[in-house]
Amino acid sequence: MPTRTARTAWTGTVLEGSGQVELSSSKVGTYDVTFPKRAAEDADGTTSPEELIAAAHSSCYAMSLSGLIERAGGTPQSLEITADVSVGRDPAGGLRLTGILLTVRGEVDGLDDEGFAKAAESAKKGCPVSKALTGVEITLDAALD
Repeated sequence: MPTRTARTAWTGTVLEGSGQVELSSSKVGTYDVTFPKRAAEDADGTTSPEELIAAAHSSCYAMSLSGLIERAGGTPQSLEITADVSVGRDPAGGLRLTGILLTVRGEVDGLDDEGFAKAAESAKKGCPVSKALTGVEITLDAALD
């Protein structure tokens, strides 16, 4: 399997500085990052490590769930996955991820609610990004449309 690369160029202090995250492997974009916007409710055109983790998690989960549905005898027509990644103070100092909520809504042929729920839970445990984030509580809200 290939290695994927992203690069960040940062100038200045944490509170007054800024950076740009480049998705180097795909070359699909470069995105602004700042600590003040990371900590603010309104991102105002900048991204954050948490948003990038949410993007990675939701897309990885979608692929994993799609495969598990197929292995269970179903056919995924559409899957809508949202990953909400929360950050907060770490009692040991600094910040830490405090939780991830995966919300999944799907249109699936050939699986009932129970079969879909089982596949959704297996995908939560088995997707590579979930495995990488085992130190963070991941909750799941999965339902068929």
